[in-house]
Amino acid sequence: MKVLVADALSEAGVDVLAQRFDVDVRTGMSKDELIAAIAPYDAVVIRSATFIDADVLAAADNLKVVARAGIGLDNVDIPAATARGVLVCNAPQSNIISAAEHAVALLLSMARRIPEADASLREGQWLRSKLKGVEVAGKTVGVLGLGRIGTLVAQRLMAFGVHLIAYDPYVTAERAARLGVELVPTVLEVCEQADIITIHLPKTPETTGIISKSELLALGPNGLLVNAARGGLVDEAALHTALTEGWIRGAALDVFDNEPVGDSPLLGLPNLVATPHLGASTDEAQDKAGTQVAEAVALALDGEFVPSAVNVEIGGGIPEALKPYMPLAETLGRLFTALGGGKEMTGEVCVEYHGRIAEETVDALNLSALRGLLGDVVHEPVTFVNAPLIAKEREMQLSTLTSTDSQDYVSTVTLRAGDNVVAGTLVGHAHKPRLIKVWGFDVDMEPAEHMAFFRYTDRPGVVGVVGGRLGDAGVNIASMQVGRTDSGGEALVAMAVDSVIPADVLSDIAQAIDATAIRAVNLT
Repeated sequence: MKVLVADALSEAGVDVLAQRFDVDVRTGMSKDELIAAIAPYDAVVIRSATFIDADVLAAADNLKVVARAGIGLDNVDIPAATARGVLVCNAPQSNIISAAEHAVALLLSMARRIPEADASLREGQWLRSKLKGVEVAGKTVGVLGLGRIGTLVAQRLMAFGVHLIAYDPYVTAERAARLGVELVPTVLEVCEQADIITIHLPKTPETTGIISKSELLALGPNGLLVNAARGGLVDEAALHTALTEGWIRGAALDVFDNEPVGDSPLLGLPNLVATPHLGASTDEAQDKAGTQVAEAVALALDGEFVPSAVNVEIGGGIPEALKPYMPLAETLGRLFTALGGGKEMTGEVCVEYHGRIAEETVDALNLSALRGLLGDVVHEPVTFVNAPLIAKEREMQLSTLTSTDSQDYVSTVTLRAGDNVVAGTLVGHAHKPRLIKVWGFDVDMEPAEHMAFFRYTDRPGVVGVVGGRLGDAGVNIASMQVGRTDSGGEALVAMAVDSVIPADVLSDIAQAIDATAIRAVNLT
């Protein structure tokens, strides 16, 4: 089998691949060159420079796996790969320490003006009195994103005697407190309170431009900003104005909107420290990333289970009877978290397996459920490798209950914690997923990309109100069910809709029907 290494990979990683496969190292190809070359390859290994989009995938006749030697996957079109049956995997644990250390290094270099001092000294100048820096000790540091890297940065900064605050809508105040961090509800409020901001968020439509003019003005003339996460999180035009007009004191960037940067006006500013996306550029991180993705490629090409797969492509390491249930378990996990308010889960969640499925070893299904429970509330890709570790860090325990008895279905999967109960099954030869319990109410509906659930006190007219308000908002109902405990008791409306329900429409419906709970679930 043939493997294309399209970006620079550690020698250790190439050696692992070369022991098993015909390996071509061809870095620096343009998109057109990659499209022309990729057809004969069974696997392609990339880092951040090469983009694997739908056009590339369409030309990849033999491709079975795309492996990213690093954490991020924003340069891979995962839906397009999944649609073509191409497994996508990464090296989720390879560079987190290096990335955290680099963020701290940028912060200290900026605070003490080290790059500027070094350059002036090499030019024969002795600017000791001019190049005054600031102490980090005693400052308030705002951490945007308390994922694994953000947490490591916070832990390292504590040694400098700083006060730590953070923004992360998916982390509980209790967990933040155990880390010694005070949660703040908005990014703007973090900027208003902090002397230093360090960003550790993924790039999503919600986080793009999360630091813009208003946040930079709020940070103030003595503020310092570090972005070693992803380009695009900071509005670069606003940052240029902030640095030239004195809105903030300085900034340090390892990532940019467009990379390589070229002639960005930011690079001419003396109060900017810049590095060329070096967060993962250590010998240790590169060796770990290279060998991890090489091992993943070998598993994928052998048709085996790939623990670091980020799309659902399960190989030969899982019992055949369980494979169809893995997407169902993950969907139930996502639904369970959404019904819980979309917040970080803590405590115990019980996964119950009833019927024929209980005759199998269900470890892989537990991992799938964990991916669903965590995937929408953490800032890093959740894989079969890191899901248990992330759960442990968040003090989530997954318990398992199995029983070969099943009253109504051949096999069912149930997630339960308190009164939050969801369950599902598969039906027919095509193994179509069905939801059979939501919030403990009996339902029978196929999971959809967009769903909504309303709990209220049973009475006439509620269904008409819900349908009317959605119709007024232009939201089409694909299916709807109503369940209740008893006449006049608590009731549930469960529905699939064709588009996202706007937040103001949800609030309007909740008020109109006096809902006790209302959730919109988007599984896109």
